[in-house]
Amino acid sequence: MAELLPLEEALRRILDRVTPLGPEVVPLAAAAGRVVFEDAMAVVDLPPFASSAMDGFALRSADTPGRLPVVARIAAGVPAPRALEAGEAMAIATGGVVPGGADSVVPLEYVVEDDNGVEIPNVVVHGDNVRPRGGDVAAGDVVVPSGARLRAAQIGALAAAGLDHVVASRRPTISVLATGTELRRPGEPLEPGEVYEANGVLLATAFATAGAEVELLPAVADDEASHREALERGLAADVLVTSGGVSVGPHDLVRRILGELGVEEVFWGIAVKPGKPLAFGVRGSTIVFGLPGNPVSSLVGAEVFVRPALLALQGATVPGPVFFEGRLAASVRRNAHRDEFLRARSVVTETGVLLDPVTGQESHMIARAAAADALVLAPRGDGELAAGESVRYLLLA
Repeated sequence: MAELLPLEEALRRILDRVTPLGPEVVPLAAAAGRVVFEDAMAVVDLPPFASSAMDGFALRSADTPGRLPVVARIAAGVPAPRALEAGEAMAIATGGVVPGGADSVVPLEYVVEDDNGVEIPNVVVHGDNVRPRGGDVAAGDVVVPSGARLRAAQIGALAAAGLDHVVASRRPTISVLATGTELRRPGEPLEPGEVYEANGVLLATAFATAGAEVELLPAVADDEASHREALERGLAADVLVTSGGVSVGPHDLVRRILGELGVEEVFWGIAVKPGKPLAFGVRGSTIVFGLPGNPVSSLVGAEVFVRPALLALQGATVPGPVFFEGRLAASVRRNAHRDEFLRARSVVTETGVLLDPVTGQESHMIARAAAADALVLAPRGDGELAAGESVRYLLLA
């Protein structure tokens, strides 16, 4: 194997080969998880009128303290009947239109009301409990910038600002292909030497959470004709991800056949554990990842390398991987030559996030990985990382 690429260099080479996809108009109700292609701007001022932040009475602060007649009642969703004159008050509901002439709202609990008026015992400060027009955002201002990913808060903000659609990057299409004669579909009986195929659904699930449209191809046996047909089909997508068949054994056919199909191999082999024999290449506008067949190796490759590529295709400002800071709950031995991703459980404590590596870190132990919600990065080097030491980690999607 050629010299192994460091983690950072492998990511750089991947992202250098990614060209963002074009835009499409998406209804706001269907835009969850999409990446904004062009700045999304407010259609209206928000709030679109001066409104009350409380149930109370609209008045002029200069008229307080004192007793004021209540001349009208303003419900939410209806305009004020007229402007407020000096020496008057109007009852108003939360969200109601503050009438012209009023500059403040005093909450119900701060006054004494009777049938004809209201007693305000204390001075009311000018502007109290009034939400000014455009105080949140003005019409034409950017609500969500290009490159941002739309989650609940962003979608709510766009709806409130009057948008019913957004210009988003097209979702990348991705084909996922598992290889190996030994693979059987879950639910089928296993013969000696066979295992259930788990990588396909594992990868499809991970990529769907990154905004991709996933086609899960049927797993193929270790023969050239099956590989060639399936790989050619997968190359029609924006991204092709294979699992298995990228090492140097006699049945590892993926890299050679991809080369025969015109895929330029950008690199093969990374200084990362698990996942050393990861391959990356391109054919035209299609990017190709060859992930190792061990399930945890596929999981790490998907989260650390493929996910950032999918988000970069969508024009995300920060495609990742996005690391967080935490502390180790137990000491771990470092790998002298490769950065290692350890599966761990995260626990939020008063002093921050504590990361407890799960028992069983071998790359085939996917069942053990089910107990983990984080990947802890243990940088290559000698010795060990001590319990309590600060480390970086990724959240598992």
